[in-house]
Amino acid sequence: MTGTMGTTGTFYLHPPAKPPNLINPVILAYVGDAVFELFVRQYLVSLPNHKSDHLHRSATRFVSARAQRELLERWMPLLSEEESDIVRRGRNAKSGAPPKNADHRDYRQATALECLVGYLYYTGRLDRLNVLLGVAFGQGADRPALPERKEDEGID
Repeated sequence: MTGTMGTTGTFYLHPPAKPPNLINPVILAYVGDAVFELFVRQYLVSLPNHKSDHLHRSATRFVSARAQRELLERWMPLLSEEESDIVRRGRNAKSGAPPKNADHRDYRQATALECLVGYLYYTGRLDRLNVLLGVAFGQGADRPALPERKEDEGID
């Protein structure tokens, strides 16, 4: 198997056919969704509880449209003008109908977050992505608490 090592240390088995700024925002969100979920899963595996049902429940606290909208709201003051533009492109992209259980506004904001994650991934800005994900996982704490959901209280 061969791949391409980017100048910033990123590794792609199949680099994109276009520069990231020319990729359709829906496609960036498609990749960003996978990258975001991978980072969430890596974070959860770094925690002490590795029961599969706990990992799955915990992951959904981060990857739901509502959770991603809330996270994007926390990211917005931290974003550069370029990153804000990518978010705007992702939010305005025609990405189809949201899932039945997702609010339309939440879904658009989640698409915007995923678009930014895909863009940062393809531009090789993994350090920047790590900074932003630190907000998701709780900055400054050794092992931050997960976002709370009332349905999961007392379940571990």
